[in-house]
Amino acid sequence: MKKDLHPQTFECAVSCACGNSFTVESTTDKLRVDICDQCHPFYTGQNKMVDTTGRVEKFKRKYGL
Repeated sequence: MKKDLHPQTFECAVSCACGNSFTVESTTDKLRVDICDQCHPFYTGQNKMVDTTGRVEKFKRKYGL
């Protein structure tokens, strides 16, 4: 393999808008994100399906869910 082909990686401190922080390995030393696994609706179980035409209810009725 060629030398100096890959970029140098660092322990990166990631901070979320919700206040959560964690570390990952990245090519930068700091990252700021708007949403993380602690505040994302899908991971927190607060996910709401927005349905204006009744398709979700129609699907649930059709397949008995």
